[in-house]
Amino acid sequence: MAEELTFISGSKEEQYLSLLPQVRSLIEGEVDLVANLANVAAALKEAFDFFWVGFYLVKQDQLVLGPFQGPVACTRIRKGKGVCGTAWQEGATLLVPDVEVFPGHIACSSLSRSEIVVPLIKDGEVWGVLDIDSDLLNFFDETDRKYLEEMCGYLSK
Repeated sequence: MAEELTFISGSKEEQYLSLLPQVRSLIEGEVDLVANLANVAAALKEAFDFFWVGFYLVKQDQLVLGPFQGPVACTRIRKGKGVCGTAWQEGATLLVPDVEVFPGHIACSSLSRSEIVVPLIKDGEVWGVLDIDSDLLNFFDETDRKYLEEMCGYLSK
């Protein structure tokens, strides 16, 4: 298990390419889900200085707040509600350049301006979502989608 991660400067893609093998190594062999989610949230927050990064886990008919880094957050989100609930319902990653124009956006923090939500899928079922917020408009792009989906795949194995 790694005790510290190495972060590089460079393009966003270069940063992800450096971080991915470190995250894989960090969670490899650890069977505790909460520990792995906590370490992935911390690694992403530290690497990219996102405003908020964390996980929501499916519990019956709601997403329930899991491990995260950042300010306090909404505790429960219904399926189909807000960006997280919609990503859960659709089983697809959502990139939201401006949260103010997303229909039904749930404002856990007024400082959040853009968001990406990646569903965690195993055996065809969404069991949680990775939610990342930025305090900047239009912050997330296809590079984030590609590498965050890959990282979430590690968590679903």
